[in-house]
Amino acid sequence: MDTRIFEAMEAEVRSYCRSFPAVFATGRNATLTDADGKSYIDMFAGAGTLNYGHNHPAIRQAVIEYMLQDGVTHSLDLYTVAKRGFLTALQEIILKPRGLDYKVTFPGPTGTNAVETAMKFARKATGRQNIIAFTNAFHGMTLGSLAASATRTKREAAGVPLGGVTRVPYENYFGDLDTADFLDKILSDTGSGIDAPAAIILETVQAEGGLNTASAPWLRKIAAITRKHGSLLIVDDVQTGCGRTGTFFSFEGMGVTPDIVCLSKALGGMGLPMALVLFRPDLDVLKPGEHNGTFRGNNLAFIAATAALELWRHPDFEAEIVATGAKIKQRLNAIADRYPYLGTHVLGRGMMLGIGWTDPTIAGRVSQRAFSEQIIAETTGADNQVLKLLPPLTISDTELAQGLAGLERAISLELQTCNEVAPFVAAE
Repeated sequence: MDTRIFEAMEAEVRSYCRSFPAVFATGRNATLTDADGKSYIDMFAGAGTLNYGHNHPAIRQAVIEYMLQDGVTHSLDLYTVAKRGFLTALQEIILKPRGLDYKVTFPGPTGTNAVETAMKFARKATGRQNIIAFTNAFHGMTLGSLAASATRTKREAAGVPLGGVTRVPYENYFGDLDTADFLDKILSDTGSGIDAPAAIILETVQAEGGLNTASAPWLRKIAAITRKHGSLLIVDDVQTGCGRTGTFFSFEGMGVTPDIVCLSKALGGMGLPMALVLFRPDLDVLKPGEHNGTFRGNNLAFIAATAALELWRHPDFEAEIVATGAKIKQRLNAIADRYPYLGTHVLGRGMMLGIGWTDPTIAGRVSQRAFSEQIIAETTGADNQVLKLLPPLTISDTELAQGLAGLERAISLELQTCNEVAPFVAAE
């Protein structure tokens, strides 16, 4: 596998290619094939960007047909047929059936652009500066969203002070201590030194923070706290949205309606860059040109996103995601049950699941072992202590069986270095 050109020309900051050193050539659903013809089961899916798999036929065909008709590809924030189609589908397929009354803005094409925009809306609407963010959060790598992110190594790389954000503990950070009550206390206490926030931003599952998961009761308390203190609730659904947790939005069924929602990653249908911010109509406070971005009019992404949303017209699509997530979780629980003495535990929900151990180094070793078994599975958490599974929502039964069998084999082979580990027995 010739990687010399990448190593010679790309910066040292590259990371994923170090974990998965192959030169990939083609992808179909959950299968990637490298330049030498070797196939891998993709349980990473572009960090959740490829929820609908590699080259979903319907999405790909829609993009090809649009291009062959000389459809506009770049349009800033001009009106286009492609954007009209997407907004119509978003309203009819996603928002109206869920009783959601949101306006939309298109920032730059990435998740961090969406977060920066959301915070700007919140600060302008409330006249406040402070943002409350949580331990182990990840919201992006530009300065505003990085200030709301928690991982030390990422923050240190900024090279400048990261301000405007107050960090508070996420649910279960202190075990039995109710961190929502803690947050309410410090916001109510005029002597706490914490400024009244413009917004509280959170992920319902901390995708990059170790798959810590918010419960519905805790989330409802946080929402009530924002109302009590005149703040706004921002849900960062960049990685958890578009079906990853089993429903289109990760907060569905939890009894909350965020004031602002950030979407990106899988929104672009087949990996095409796209982001948007949903917000209450009364928060439409930014004047023309107060926020913009050259690539907020990616019409190929509008076409792909519209085709992806069409999949959600069918009730069985969501049901299949839930069923597949249950299969994966059942298998992971069975694996965890074999290694209780290593503190093996399962995290996450829907099709955003992971497995961790008391020894934080195990996850990384298992990821590397899995790659040798032709399985792509990344780690997550501040110390990369959790092996994270984000297979395409559309993964076939055959691909899923191959992926889970390879993963289980990798775990068993790696854990043979630990004491008293049972030998690997292939699942039927």
